[in-house]
Amino acid sequence: MRNVFAPTPMQKNEHLSAAYDAQIWLKREDLSPVRSYKIRGACNSMRKLVSRTNFVCASAGNHAQGVAFMSSHYGVRSTIFMPTTTPQQKITKTKLFGGDQIEIVLSGDYFDDCLNEAIAFSESQGAHFISPFNDEDVIEGQATVAAEIEAQFGGCPDVIVMPIGGGGLSSGIVKYFGKEPDYVFVEPDGAASFSAAISAGKPIKLKTIDNFTDGAAVAEIGAKNFEKLKDIDPGDVIRIPENRICTTMLEMLNIEGIVLEPAGALSVDALKDVRELVQNKHVVCVTTGGNFDFERLPEVKERAQQFAGLKKYLILRLPQRPGALKDFLATLGPNEDITRFEYLKKTARNFGAVLIGIETASPDDFGVLFSRLDEMGFNYIDITNDEILSQFLI
Repeated sequence: MRNVFAPTPMQKNEHLSAAYDAQIWLKREDLSPVRSYKIRGACNSMRKLVSRTNFVCASAGNHAQGVAFMSSHYGVRSTIFMPTTTPQQKITKTKLFGGDQIEIVLSGDYFDDCLNEAIAFSESQGAHFISPFNDEDVIEGQATVAAEIEAQFGGCPDVIVMPIGGGGLSSGIVKYFGKEPDYVFVEPDGAASFSAAISAGKPIKLKTIDNFTDGAAVAEIGAKNFEKLKDIDPGDVIRIPENRICTTMLEMLNIEGIVLEPAGALSVDALKDVRELVQNKHVVCVTTGGNFDFERLPEVKERAQQFAGLKKYLILRLPQRPGALKDFLATLGPNEDITRFEYLKKTARNFGAVLIGIETASPDDFGVLFSRLDEMGFNYIDITNDEILSQFLI
């Protein structure tokens, strides 16, 4: 592997260390040549089959880039299946890494649909399918993250915090270190396939998943991966709301200048839930990826503000009379800013509906605002956390 790329850095982070009263180190897989650890599994799998000339993979982006990079390195052909919802940044980078050695096929709205298409194609073409996680050679490749941690840290740290999606990285690290460190496994709340597998005692497919944390949003953990992780204590698994992940992405960008994709921020975000475990210990957080499309930044900011309670959306019933809007504006305090206002006057109705977005400097400001609205008799509904209405209106 050293013939392909240098070890990714292990960096002590003073900001996080001070915040959690611990020695926090970041294993910067976001600084690999493809900005994720996925190049490792692709490298290990393809080097063992270098006599083959035709490969296939399915990926939401990072595994695709790893396979594309190694296809160019080994001079072999690969067909890469990606979901139609894959961010354009990841598609563009995959093309850049693979060049003429790859063909990209966009298929399916969800990763699992894309995966089935890729497997069927590989069987029909007699090509070797490289699983993104459910493959012993891929697991072995991802385990090199642990080997580098041991070499760079000078041994085994007290705690390793890492995201888990399909289970390639986590099963590789656990296979390497065994029971020596304390582990914290982190998965997005909207795609908690590992938690579901632990509860069922076997991998099961989730009916629906939230694709926001695309690098870890997998409907079913790999069978080979779960076999290596099935004895994990459920108490060592943390589920994190997608909106909270966004607060950490912004924190790392604004304070540290570190660009992390949602899945790459999972391990850092999880520190909020394990303060007592990590206190006064040496902790390694694996930042697994930095393939972030900055066109998504407004969405990340929006989600972070909503989680922090600094932004809300209301549907306000406003009487259709002159001065009604002025009366409402009088309820706003100095820290409240209108960010969205949509009003449709409907003929022959006494009241009209207004969609209004409001930002504040503190979550407590909303309590004061709602009290003023109640005192003045305004009729309103807070739809910030109403998933169905939010999808249609916000």
